[in-house]
Amino acid sequence: MEKKARVGYIGLGLMGKSMASNILKAGFPLVVHNRSRESVKEMVKSGAIEAFNPREVAQQTDIIFTNLPDSPDVESVALGPEGIIEGIQEGMVYIDNSTIKPATARQISVEFENKGAFSLDAPVSGGDIGAKEGTLTIMVGGKTEGLKIAMPVLNTMGKTITHVGEAGSGQIAKAANQIMVAAQMVAMAELLIFAKKAGADSQKVVDAIRGGAAQCWSLDNKPPRLLSGIREPGFKAFMQAKDLGIVMDTAREYGVPLPSTAIHTQLFNAMLEMGMSELDNSAVIGVIENIAGVNLLD
Repeated sequence: MEKKARVGYIGLGLMGKSMASNILKAGFPLVVHNRSRESVKEMVKSGAIEAFNPREVAQQTDIIFTNLPDSPDVESVALGPEGIIEGIQEGMVYIDNSTIKPATARQISVEFENKGAFSLDAPVSGGDIGAKEGTLTIMVGGKTEGLKIAMPVLNTMGKTITHVGEAGSGQIAKAANQIMVAAQMVAMAELLIFAKKAGADSQKVVDAIRGGAAQCWSLDNKPPRLLSGIREPGFKAFMQAKDLGIVMDTAREYGVPLPSTAIHTQLFNAMLEMGMSELDNSAVIGVIENIAGVNLLD
Protein backbone atom coordinates (compact mmCIF):
# COMPACT_ATOMS: atom_id res chain seq x y z
CA MET A 1 0.00 0.00 0.00
CA GLU A 2 1.29 3.46 -0.92
CA LYS A 3 2.65 5.41 2.02
CA LYS A 4 0.54 8.46 2.89
CA ALA A 5 2.09 11.90 2.67
CA ARG A 6 3.04 13.62 5.92
CA VAL A 7 0.84 16.71 6.26
CA GLY A 8 1.23 19.90 8.28
CA TYR A 9 -1.53 22.35 9.22
CA ILE A 10 -0.97 25.83 10.67
CA GLY A 11 -3.97 27.86 11.84
CA LEU A 12 -6.54 25.92 13.86
CA GLY A 13 -9.36 28.44 13.96
CA LEU A 14 -13.06 27.92 13.30
CA MET A 15 -12.41 26.49 9.84
CA GLY A 16 -8.83 25.26 10.09
CA LYS A 17 -9.36 22.96 13.04
CA SER A 18 -12.19 21.11 11.30
CA MET A 19 -10.21 20.85 8.07
CA ALA A 20 -7.17 19.52 9.92
CA SER A 21 -9.36 17.03 11.77
CA ASN A 22 -10.64 15.64 8.47
CA ILE A 23 -7.06 15.19 7.24
CA LEU A 24 -6.27 13.25 10.42
CA LYS A 25 -9.42 11.13 10.15
CA ALA A 26 -8.41 10.17 6.62
CA GLY A 27 -5.25 8.58 8.01
CA PHE A 28 -2.63 11.14 7.05
CA PRO A 29 0.16 11.70 9.61
CA LEU A 30 -0.46 15.27 10.78
CA VAL A 31 1.76 17.92 12.38
CA VAL A 32 -0.03 21.00 13.74
CA HIS A 33 0.85 24.48 14.94
CA ASN A 34 -1.30 27.36 16.17
CA ARG A 35 -0.65 30.59 18.05
CA SER A 36 -3.21 29.56 20.67
CA ARG A 37 -2.01 26.25 22.11
CA GLU A 38 -5.38 24.95 23.29
CA SER A 39 -6.40 23.86 19.79
CA VAL A 40 -3.01 22.19 19.33
CA LYS A 41 -3.50 20.18 22.54
CA GLU A 42 -6.92 19.04 21.37
CA MET A 43 -5.50 17.89 18.03
CA VAL A 44 -2.63 16.08 19.77
CA LYS A 45 -5.18 14.11 21.82
CA SER A 46 -6.67 12.98 18.52
CA GLY A 47 -3.30 11.77 17.22
CA ALA A 48 -1.59 14.82 15.70
CA ILE A 49 2.02 15.82 16.39
CA GLU A 50 2.73 19.17 18.02
CA ALA A 51 5.11 21.72 16.51
CA PHE A 52 6.17 25.06 18.00
CA ASN A 53 6.81 27.16 14.90
CA PRO A 54 6.12 26.99 11.15
CA ARG A 55 9.67 25.91 10.32
CA GLU A 56 9.28 22.85 12.54
CA VAL A 57 6.09 21.91 10.74
CA ALA A 58 7.78 22.17 7.34
CA GLN A 59 10.77 20.10 8.48
CA GLN A 60 8.48 17.17 9.36
CA THR A 61 6.07 17.16 6.43
CA ASP A 62 5.65 16.73 2.67
CA ILE A 63 2.55 18.92 2.24
CA ILE A 64 1.86 21.91 4.48
CA PHE A 65 -1.28 24.05 4.82
CA THR A 66 -1.99 27.41 6.38
CA ASN A 67 -5.34 28.93 7.32
CA LEU A 68 -4.79 32.40 8.75
CA PRO A 69 -6.72 35.68 9.14
CA ASP A 70 -5.14 38.00 6.55
CA SER A 71 -2.35 38.66 4.05
CA PRO A 72 0.28 39.91 6.57
CA ASP A 73 -0.27 36.81 8.75
CA VAL A 74 0.25 34.45 5.81
CA GLU A 75 3.30 36.36 4.60
CA SER A 76 4.86 36.23 8.08
CA VAL A 77 4.20 32.51 8.61
CA ALA A 78 5.29 31.54 5.10
CA LEU A 79 8.30 33.83 4.60
CA GLY A 80 9.23 35.32 7.99
CA PRO A 81 11.76 34.27 10.65
CA GLU A 82 11.23 30.60 11.61
CA GLY A 83 8.74 30.51 8.74
CA ILE A 84 7.75 27.65 6.48
CA ILE A 85 10.27 28.62 3.82
CA GLU A 86 13.13 28.01 6.28
CA GLY A 87 12.14 24.35 6.64
CA ILE A 88 10.73 23.49 3.24
CA GLN A 89 12.56 21.11 0.90
CA GLU A 90 12.62 20.72 -2.88
CA GLY A 91 9.46 19.06 -4.23
CA MET A 92 7.31 19.88 -1.21
CA VAL A 93 3.90 21.53 -1.58
CA TYR A 94 2.72 24.57 0.38
CA ILE A 95 -1.02 25.30 0.26
CA ASP A 96 -2.70 28.37 1.71
CA ASN A 97 -6.40 27.99 2.58
CA SER A 98 -6.63 31.60 3.79
CA THR A 99 -8.36 34.40 1.92
CA ILE A 100 -5.67 36.94 1.06
CA LYS A 101 -4.69 39.40 -1.65
CA PRO A 102 -3.87 37.78 -5.02
CA ALA A 103 -0.68 39.84 -5.15
CA THR A 104 0.51 38.32 -1.86
CA ALA A 105 -0.22 34.80 -3.11
CA ARG A 106 1.84 35.49 -6.23
CA GLN A 107 4.74 36.89 -4.22
CA ILE A 108 4.80 33.80 -1.97
CA SER A 109 4.65 31.51 -5.00
CA VAL A 110 7.76 33.10 -6.49
CA GLU A 111 9.70 32.67 -3.24
CA PHE A 112 8.76 29.00 -2.92
CA GLU A 113 9.48 28.26 -6.58
CA ASN A 114 12.97 29.65 -6.00
CA LYS A 115 13.36 26.90 -3.37
CA GLY A 116 12.13 24.23 -5.79
CA ALA A 117 8.83 23.86 -3.95
CA PHE A 118 5.24 24.30 -5.09
CA SER A 119 2.94 26.99 -3.70
CA LEU A 120 -0.83 26.83 -4.18
CA ASP A 121 -3.37 29.43 -3.14
CA ALA A 122 -6.48 27.43 -2.28
CA PRO A 123 -9.10 29.51 -0.46
CA VAL A 124 -12.34 27.81 0.46
CA SER A 125 -16.06 28.49 0.61
CA GLY A 126 -18.75 26.66 2.53
CA GLY A 127 -18.47 27.95 6.08
CA ASP A 128 -17.98 26.04 9.30
CA ILE A 129 -20.52 23.38 8.29
CA GLY A 130 -18.67 22.65 5.06
CA ALA A 131 -15.38 22.51 6.96
CA LYS A 132 -16.76 20.01 9.47
CA GLU A 133 -18.43 17.82 6.85
CA GLY A 134 -15.56 17.94 4.35
CA THR A 135 -17.78 19.43 1.64
CA LEU A 136 -16.02 22.74 1.01
CA THR A 137 -15.62 24.37 -2.37
CA ILE A 138 -11.90 24.89 -2.99
CA MET A 139 -10.52 27.32 -5.60
CA VAL A 140 -6.90 26.61 -6.52
CA GLY A 141 -4.22 28.74 -8.13
CA GLY A 142 -0.73 27.45 -8.90
CA LYS A 143 1.12 24.73 -10.79
CA THR A 144 -0.77 21.64 -11.95
CA GLU A 145 2.07 19.41 -10.74
CA GLY A 146 1.69 20.69 -7.19
CA LEU A 147 -2.06 20.23 -7.28
CA LYS A 148 -1.69 16.59 -8.35
CA ILE A 149 0.50 15.90 -5.34
CA ALA A 150 -1.90 17.64 -2.97
CA MET A 151 -5.19 16.33 -4.39
CA PRO A 152 -5.55 13.28 -2.08
CA VAL A 153 -5.37 15.62 0.92
CA LEU A 154 -7.62 18.27 -0.61
CA ASN A 155 -10.22 15.55 -1.21
CA THR A 156 -10.55 15.13 2.56
CA MET A 157 -11.67 18.77 2.83
CA GLY A 158 -13.86 19.50 -0.15
CA LYS A 159 -16.26 18.06 -2.68
CA THR A 160 -15.62 20.67 -5.41
CA ILE A 161 -11.98 21.38 -6.20
CA THR A 162 -11.34 23.62 -9.21
CA HIS A 163 -7.96 24.53 -10.65
CA VAL A 164 -8.58 28.12 -11.71
CA GLY A 165 -5.15 28.92 -13.13
CA GLU A 166 -1.69 30.13 -12.18
CA ALA A 167 -0.65 31.56 -8.80
CA GLY A 168 -3.13 34.08 -7.43
CA SER A 169 -6.04 32.74 -9.49
CA GLY A 170 -7.56 30.92 -6.53
CA GLN A 171 -7.64 34.17 -4.59
CA ILE A 172 -9.22 36.00 -7.52
CA ALA A 173 -11.95 33.33 -7.61
CA LYS A 174 -12.50 33.69 -3.85
CA ALA A 175 -12.76 37.47 -4.18
CA ALA A 176 -15.37 36.97 -6.90
CA ASN A 177 -17.18 34.54 -4.58
CA GLN A 178 -17.25 37.14 -1.82
CA ILE A 179 -18.70 39.74 -4.19
CA MET A 180 -21.65 37.42 -4.76
CA VAL A 181 -21.97 36.34 -1.11
CA ALA A 182 -22.10 39.94 0.09
CA ALA A 183 -24.69 40.82 -2.54
CA GLN A 184 -26.88 37.87 -1.49
CA MET A 185 -26.65 38.69 2.21
CA VAL A 186 -27.54 42.35 1.69
CA ALA A 187 -30.35 41.60 -0.77
CA MET A 188 -31.79 38.99 1.59
CA ALA A 189 -31.68 41.46 4.48
CA GLU A 190 -33.40 44.10 2.40
CA LEU A 191 -36.20 41.84 1.17
CA LEU A 192 -36.90 40.48 4.67
CA ILE A 193 -37.15 43.97 6.15
CA PHE A 194 -39.08 45.25 3.10
CA ALA A 195 -41.65 42.48 3.54
CA LYS A 196 -41.85 43.04 7.29
CA LYS A 197 -42.33 46.81 7.15
CA ALA A 198 -44.73 46.64 4.21
CA GLY A 199 -47.01 44.34 6.20
CA ALA A 200 -46.37 40.84 4.79
CA ASP A 201 -45.18 37.67 6.55
CA SER A 202 -41.43 37.55 5.80
CA GLN A 203 -41.26 33.74 5.96
CA LYS A 204 -44.14 33.36 3.53
CA VAL A 205 -42.55 35.86 1.18
CA VAL A 206 -39.37 33.74 1.20
CA ASP A 207 -41.43 30.60 0.56
CA ALA A 208 -43.13 32.32 -2.35
CA ILE A 209 -40.01 33.54 -4.14
CA ARG A 210 -37.26 31.03 -3.51
CA GLY A 211 -38.58 28.57 -6.08
CA GLY A 212 -38.19 31.13 -8.87
CA ALA A 213 -35.51 33.41 -10.24
CA ALA A 214 -34.62 34.68 -6.73
CA GLN A 215 -33.45 31.22 -5.63
CA CYS A 216 -29.93 31.16 -4.17
CA TRP A 217 -27.98 29.42 -1.42
CA SER A 218 -28.46 32.30 1.03
CA LEU A 219 -32.23 32.38 0.59
CA ASP A 220 -32.39 28.59 0.96
CA ASN A 221 -30.37 28.48 4.17
CA LYS A 222 -30.32 31.73 6.14
CA PRO A 223 -33.93 32.98 6.64
CA PRO A 224 -34.97 30.20 9.07
CA ARG A 225 -32.08 31.13 11.36
CA LEU A 226 -32.70 34.87 11.13
CA LEU A 227 -36.44 34.44 11.69
CA SER A 228 -35.64 32.35 14.78
CA GLY A 229 -33.40 35.09 16.17
CA ILE A 230 -30.17 33.18 15.50
CA ARG A 231 -27.35 35.44 14.30
CA GLU A 232 -24.29 33.55 15.53
CA PRO A 233 -21.70 32.43 12.94
CA GLY A 234 -21.38 30.69 10.50
CA PHE A 235 -18.97 33.01 8.82
CA LYS A 236 -18.16 36.00 10.99
CA ALA A 237 -19.00 39.50 9.82
CA PHE A 238 -15.51 40.86 10.44
CA MET A 239 -14.10 38.22 8.09
CA GLN A 240 -16.64 39.17 5.42
CA ALA A 241 -15.61 42.82 5.85
CA LYS A 242 -11.93 41.84 5.59
CA ASP A 243 -12.58 39.88 2.40
CA LEU A 244 -14.48 42.79 0.87
CA GLY A 245 -11.51 45.01 1.68
CA ILE A 246 -9.36 42.62 -0.37
CA VAL A 247 -11.90 42.79 -3.20
CA MET A 248 -11.88 46.58 -3.24
CA ASP A 249 -8.08 46.83 -2.99
CA THR A 250 -7.68 44.40 -5.91
CA ALA A 251 -10.35 46.22 -7.93
CA ARG A 252 -8.46 49.49 -7.48
CA GLU A 253 -5.22 47.77 -8.51
CA TYR A 254 -6.75 46.69 -11.82
CA GLY A 255 -9.07 49.66 -12.37
CA VAL A 256 -12.30 47.66 -12.08
CA PRO A 257 -15.46 49.59 -11.06
CA LEU A 258 -17.50 47.71 -8.43
CA PRO A 259 -20.27 50.18 -7.45
CA SER A 260 -22.64 47.80 -5.65
CA THR A 261 -19.78 45.97 -3.90
CA ALA A 262 -18.54 49.32 -2.62
CA ILE A 263 -21.91 49.89 -0.94
CA HIS A 264 -21.97 46.36 0.48
CA THR A 265 -18.49 46.94 1.89
CA GLN A 266 -19.77 50.04 3.69
CA LEU A 267 -22.68 48.07 5.16
CA PHE A 268 -20.40 45.34 6.51
CA ASN A 269 -17.99 47.95 7.89
CA ALA A 270 -21.03 49.52 9.60
CA MET A 271 -21.69 46.15 11.26
CA LEU A 272 -18.26 46.32 12.83
CA GLU A 273 -18.85 49.88 14.07
CA MET A 274 -22.20 48.75 15.55
CA GLY A 275 -20.55 45.99 17.59
CA MET A 276 -21.70 43.08 15.41
CA SER A 277 -18.29 41.93 14.16
CA GLU A 278 -18.55 38.46 15.74
CA LEU A 279 -22.02 37.73 14.36
CA ASP A 280 -22.79 35.82 11.16
CA ASN A 281 -22.42 37.71 7.88
CA SER A 282 -26.19 37.34 7.40
CA ALA A 283 -26.58 39.54 10.49
CA VAL A 284 -25.94 42.50 8.17
CA ILE A 285 -29.75 42.60 8.44
CA GLY A 286 -29.12 44.44 11.71
CA VAL A 287 -27.79 47.42 9.77
CA ILE A 288 -30.88 47.44 7.54
CA GLU A 289 -33.12 47.15 10.61
CA ASN A 290 -31.41 50.18 12.12
CA ILE A 291 -31.85 52.26 8.98
CA ALA A 292 -35.47 51.15 8.48
CA GLY A 293 -36.42 51.52 12.13
CA VAL A 294 -37.94 48.04 12.34
CA ASN A 295 -36.87 44.75 13.93
CA LEU A 296 -37.42 41.54 11.98
CA LEU A 297 -38.73 39.72 15.05
CA ASP A 298 -41.12 42.39 16.38
